[in-house]
Amino acid sequence: MAKGYWIARVDVRDPEGYKDYVSTAKPAFERFGANFLVRGGAHEVVEGPGRARNVVIEFPSLAAARDCYNSPEYQAAKAIRQKFADGEIVLVEGSS
Repeated sequence: MAKGYWIARVDVRDPEGYKDYVSTAKPAFERFGANFLVRGGAHEVVEGPGRARNVVIEFPSLAAARDCYNSPEYQAAKAIRQKFADGEIVLVEGSS
């Protein structure tokens, strides 16, 4: 079965407030088997607009990635994130 991924690009406006997002999102990530492959770190924008923070999260499947995003636990975290950061999240199915 092909794995699923979140690709998130984020500009954090309030680092202290963003910590609440991280702690609130943790149960959803644990429940759906998230594995953080990339979490911030050095990056180089070579084409298009960039964001300050880039995250890649692996899930057992695209369905698990979608279920995590739509879960009540993550939706609560999302409401917090949107107060303190701007960004995009794309769900992608990987090669099997």
